[in-house]
This record gives sequence, structure tokens and C-alpha cells, in this order.
Amino acid sequence: MTIESIPGSSGYLDLFPERRMSYFSNSYVVGLTIVAGIGGLLFGYDTGVISGALLYIKDEFEAVNNSSFLQETIISMALVGAMIGAAAGGWMNDTYGRKKATLLADVVFTVGAVVMASAPDPYVLILGRFLVGLGVGVASVTAPVYIAEASPSEVRGGLVSTNVLMITGGQFLSYLVNLAFTEVRGTWRWMLGISAVPAVIQFVLMLSLPESPRWLFMKDDKNKAISVLSKIYDLARLEDEIEHLTAALEEESQKSVIRYSDVFKIKEIRIAFLAGAGLQAFQQFTGINTVMYYSPTIVQMAGFRSNQLALLLSLIVAALNAAGTIVGIYLIDHVGRKKLALSSLSGVILSLVILAVAFFAESSDSSGGLYGCIAVLGLALYIAFFSPGMGTVPWTVNSEIYPEQYRGICGGMSATVNWISNLIVSESFLSVADAIGTGTTFLILAGIAVLAVVFVIVFVPETKGLTFAEVEQIWEERAWGSGYDTKTESLLEQGDQS
Repeated sequence: MTIESIPGSSGYLDLFPERRMSYFSNSYVVGLTIVAGIGGLLFGYDTGVISGALLYIKDEFEAVNNSSFLQETIISMALVGAMIGAAAGGWMNDTYGRKKATLLADVVFTVGAVVMASAPDPYVLILGRFLVGLGVGVASVTAPVYIAEASPSEVRGGLVSTNVLMITGGQFLSYLVNLAFTEVRGTWRWMLGISAVPAVIQFVLMLSLPESPRWLFMKDDKNKAISVLSKIYDLARLEDEIEHLTAALEEESQKSVIRYSDVFKIKEIRIAFLAGAGLQAFQQFTGINTVMYYSPTIVQMAGFRSNQLALLLSLIVAALNAAGTIVGIYLIDHVGRKKLALSSLSGVILSLVILAVAFFAESSDSSGGLYGCIAVLGLALYIAFFSPGMGTVPWTVNSEIYPEQYRGICGGMSATVNWISNLIVSESFLSVADAIGTGTTFLILAGIAVLAVVFVIVFVPETKGLTFAEVEQIWEERAWGSGYDTKTESLLEQGDQS
């Protein structure tokens, strides 16, 4: 089977345009995407809710109010859990399947939410944050892969980006919840505890959904896989998809046992991982979760001292984040991943410079009202530029650039890079801002965004509308050259490692 004849490839869809699918053409795929995306909702809710809850946690626990380190630890302990969950989640996805990994993530997240809501002191709260992080980490690996493997290639970017919309929607929901409970007794306990609700909902709905058809094929459970695929494709394309997956399974069965070390030893996988992990790292080091975690605090730094006003302004920022993601869902399959990332980063650089200038000016002007407004405008612009591109592109690209047998492992490893980067930024932001100033800190983030532009230009290929097989061919050609017998070389390299 040639690349051009593979179902979903550009050549195939040119030959059979009537088989092209649109975003909403199959309600089953959309429903599956939304249910799987509840994992993204948990991810986003936890990211957003802690920023508002922290304002009230400081009021209840004097030790937290007096310690920037404790504040950063309460936030970052979820990231430690997520880092571990993502690393283990890749292995769990490949070994036990995407569905079981999701169910386990829901259980762990729910337990963590209950522990947080009932915490008698900051240290039990930190334990709950760790458990919630474990669940979020597994979900952050599983949801994009599960959606990508059930998606037709021509709409895969938009469907995977729906998971990012759920993340940003979760952040928006968290700010609504934060505002709703500002005058309720036990304010922050309600904010954190209510996060168990979507986890329970996803657990129940996920029981009725199937396993990923590609994972079922990989485990040689063809009958179940065909049953799932028949709900996604019409009969003509279904037959072609089955033929292609069967051929791919036969090819994979000839390869050696999969090992983590292969990611670094096999050239084409190594450069794919570099691109995917690099995107994840730059997503964090350009400051997105600094903005989301600390946006109420940043708003207060800008001169708006009321907790309620800070939360209200942060709600507007979260709404812009969700709206920008909706724009990204459309653009990612029309403009393409690479162009979208580059245009996004250009706006991010401009926004971070505006933020830096506002904070420099505010620190030298005791009134600070005008510059506080400019700082909030900079935050809004940052989100408006970031969310359509760098918010969606890293997760989409990482769901589609790895070979089938390495998709779980590499997805888990790249998500771990994301969480490690997230941990470094969130654990250090307040301390660095205290030490060198908020304006200088934002300038450093702008410099990192410039490096991200160079990285995307050099290392990230365009994967818009490509099948998984076509994406693999890109890495093989980059690794060995277009005229080289790439499969023979890759197998020989595997044999040398045995």
C-alpha cells in the first residue's frame, strides 16, 4: 500500500472526496471526544481553581500566609504528582489501554479532591494536591492519544484541540466556582472539593465507551477494533482502514520488544521526541501556567487589592483563554500547526513586553492606576495570542507524531517534560519576581519565547491533514534522507541494540 492510498491521506481524499469527514459529521466521534475531554476539564479546573483558593487558604492558615515557599508548594505539589502520573501514564496506556488508564485517573483524582476539601492543615492539603496531580498527569497523556486514535486524519487536529478547549473551559469554570463561593463558609474547601464531580461523571460515562481501535489492533483484538471503527467510518472507507491497520500490525509484529531507551537510540524516534518534548517545554517556559496560576496575584500586584475584584478580572482572562482555544480548533486544521504556533509566539512576545513595561512603570509610580490597567491588558493580550496556537499545538502535535508502538511511551515522556517545566516555572515565579522584579521576570519569559520561535522553525514539521503513516515518513526522511532505505536502516539499528 503506497502512502497516497492510505485512508485519510491527502492523496486518498483527493481520489475519494466524498469520504472526507468534517468536525461534526459523526456524532459518535464528537461524543467520544467530549467524554474523553473531561480529563482535560479536570486538568484545567485544577490549574485555575488553586489560584483563587490560595487567596482564602492564606486567610485560614497563617503559616501559608507567612511563607511564599508554602504557597508555591501547595500549587506545585499537584505538578509533582502530575509529573509522576504522566510518566507512569504512558506505560499504562500501552499496557492496559487508554480506557482503563482514564478510569484509574478518575478514581485517584476523586480521592485527592476529598482529601483536599477535608484537610485540617496545610500538609494534608499538600497530600491531596499530590493525589489530584497523579490523576491529572495520567489524564493529560491519555485523553489526547485516545481522541487522536479515534479521529479521521482530516479533522484530527480540531478534535484533539477540543481536549485543550476542555482544559481552558475547566479554567473558566474554576473561576466561576471561585466567585460563587467567595461568601460561603469554608470557601476554599468547596472550591477544591467540587472538582470530584466531573471526575465521577467521566468515570460513569467512560464505562460505556470502547477502547481505542488502534490500541485494540495493536493487541490483536481485531473484532472489537472493527466494531469501533464501523461507528466512525462508512463502509467503503472502513474496509480501507481495516486493510491499512492489518498491514501496519503485521509490520509492527516484526519489530523487537519496545523499550524506553529506544526513544533515544532510534534516530527517527529521537528527533520526533525532541520536537514534541521541546514544544511541551516551551509551552510552559513562555509562562502560560504562571499566568493562569497566579493571575489573581498578578492582578493584585498591578494594584487591584480586592480578592473578589482580582477573581473577577481573572475570570475575564479565563474566558479569553477558552474563546481563543475555539479559534484554535478551527485554525489548526486550516492554517496548520507550525504557522499557528509561530503567529501565536509572536503575539506572546509582544504581550510579555507590554506586561514588563507596565510593571516597570508601576514600580516607579506610586499611583499605579494607569499602569495596573495596562498590566491587565497585557495579561488579556497574552491569553488571546497564546491560546489559539501554543495552547493547542503542543498537545495536538504530540498526539500524532510518534509511531503506534511508541505513542503511549513518548506521549507520557513528553507530557512529563511539560509537567517538569510547569513545576520549575510555578515553583520559582513568585520567588524570582520578589528577587529581580516582576517586570524583569516577564522580560525573561519574552526572551524564552524568542528562542521558542527559532525552535519551531528548525525542528517542528507541518503535520496538518497527514495520516500517522505520513508523519512517520517525515521523521524517517529527516533521519536518513529521502533516498535512503529507512525501514531497513531502522530495523538494523534496532538489531544492533538487541
